[in-house]
Amino acid sequence: MKENAAKKTYQKRFERHFEELRWLYMELFDNSSMFAELCDKMEVFYQDRKKDLKTLDKKREAHQDWYKQNDMLGMMFYIDNFAGNMKGVQSRLDYVEKCNVNYVHLMPFLETPKGRSDGGYAVSDFRKVQENLGSMEDLEDLTEACHKKGINVCMDFVMNHTSEDHEWAKKAREGDGEYMSRYFFFENSYIPSLYEQTVPQVFPTTAPGNFTYLPEQKHFVMTTFYPYQWDLNYKNPRVFNEMMYNFLFLANKGIDIIRIDAVPYIWKELNTPCRNLPQVHTIVRMMRMISEIVCPGVLLLGEVVMEPEKVVPYFGTVEKPECHMLYNVTTMATTWHTVATRDVRLLKKQLDIVNSLPKDYVFLNYLRCHDDIGWGLDYGALKSEGIGERSHKKYLNDYFQGYTGESNSRGELYNADPVTGDARFCGTTASMCGVEKAGFEQDEAAMEKAVQMDVMLHAYMFMQSGIPVLYSGDEIGQVNDYTYKEDPDKAPDSRYIHRGAMNWELAGNISKKDTVEGKIFRRLEQLEQIRKKEKAFVSNADTWTIDTWESSVLCIARCFEGEKIIGLFNFSEFDKTAWINETDGDYVELISGEELKPIGVNIPAYGFYYLKRK
Repeated sequence: MKENAAKKTYQKRFERHFEELRWLYMELFDNSSMFAELCDKMEVFYQDRKKDLKTLDKKREAHQDWYKQNDMLGMMFYIDNFAGNMKGVQSRLDYVEKCNVNYVHLMPFLETPKGRSDGGYAVSDFRKVQENLGSMEDLEDLTEACHKKGINVCMDFVMNHTSEDHEWAKKAREGDGEYMSRYFFFENSYIPSLYEQTVPQVFPTTAPGNFTYLPEQKHFVMTTFYPYQWDLNYKNPRVFNEMMYNFLFLANKGIDIIRIDAVPYIWKELNTPCRNLPQVHTIVRMMRMISEIVCPGVLLLGEVVMEPEKVVPYFGTVEKPECHMLYNVTTMATTWHTVATRDVRLLKKQLDIVNSLPKDYVFLNYLRCHDDIGWGLDYGALKSEGIGERSHKKYLNDYFQGYTGESNSRGELYNADPVTGDARFCGTTASMCGVEKAGFEQDEAAMEKAVQMDVMLHAYMFMQSGIPVLYSGDEIGQVNDYTYKEDPDKAPDSRYIHRGAMNWELAGNISKKDTVEGKIFRRLEQLEQIRKKEKAFVSNADTWTIDTWESSVLCIARCFEGEKIIGLFNFSEFDKTAWINETDGDYVELISGEELKPIGVNIPAYGFYYLKRK
């Protein structure tokens, strides 16, 4: 009987999506036999899906807003840096719980070649875990242990390219036409030269161009990112099918959130930028439907590192959704611009754009992640204020290196281009806030200011519309790790400065009130508890900004089911007054418990308030 019920459940899901899935597949590939194979395999993966995962699927189908609640808080980390291996992570889940985190993003852990992995984003086997991190069995054990604690697990699915050591790439190197057709191979430079005329370079200094010449094969192969990352050819339906099988295989290991890496790049077309093409949306829409048929409890998170107007389409539409969640990249970069300028105007404009979008759209908000900070700001708006793009990028990079603007930040540049003057920045949140400098100089007053700034930025992030995500170590104020320079595999890549190993000795200080770790951890914990308690923090609450008539102070308001909270954030090292005039009732400050009228509010340096209407 149970088997029949499960089959009916599957058939109902399948029938709901069949016509659209078939239409899109045939429009893209015009291959009915490959579509039939895909359908057959989908049912096999459903049958192989564990009972507890199917139960979770049904629970989430019945409550489709489960991930939009105010208790969602993420944390991302590299497995080896955090706890050595997967078993180590499992042994540290109590700590994760203590951080109020219920969503962990395990940075790339699939098999990659040593020294040629781009931080794990050059996968040589989609069904094998890196040996030093564990095995697929360890992954299943970890996801099961996480689920028992109510923790969701996210992983990266790198579908734009494979490693040059992948089985397909090895056979392509041998001249096997079937496998060469899964990539972009060209006998001479003519077609690649045409692509180069319209396709931007991702890493112009460290990996210039979009093609790599293979002298042994006497062919060029498309490599948008690094020479050892070969772009997959999604015009070949075999590529799409096989990657969907990998996707479902990993979902069946207990993964709750699949982060689709480099989504905009998936489809390549001559005489285009090979970015954000319509076929990309067809592929993501098909992924969404395949997921809803086989494993509807799994969410799709799109990595689209672009300006808002190019990011938003990856949500799809209400009728035909694509990604469940997207990264709020531009707001992150604009936040640090605000720190360096002490001027909230551009950030307010950015938040207004995000807040005007449909409430069904869920963004992941963060201060720092594993990657660099690229200064992709709204330079049109800045130009109207007399700020030039090149000069401002230089100012920001100088500021966060600690060279100008009375900065206390520390960090390093990434991919600096002396010709264009362009560069990106690397550093931990704490180091960018001044914790590293204050600690080195043993300046207690400066440390208090740095901690205050760090906590204020987290309080502001929690107030944004969407789901906040911490980078592991930020909860204890971990600073830059310069030891990466001693590792020849990491030394050329300054991003490793903020990818340091978790310092468990320092983490042991979280209960000590007089330590930096204790001060940051306890204050973040207080904010996390407030966020979990107050329903105005659900991701689909009404959210808007309020004018403060003070360039250094940002005001964000949230309202849900009649409950209203106002957040005030001072991005300056000086005391400021927010000239707001909210006269719709009395308010209480949620951290101190004091009554505070939101009219002409005085805010200390790097201070903030959470005001709730009584």
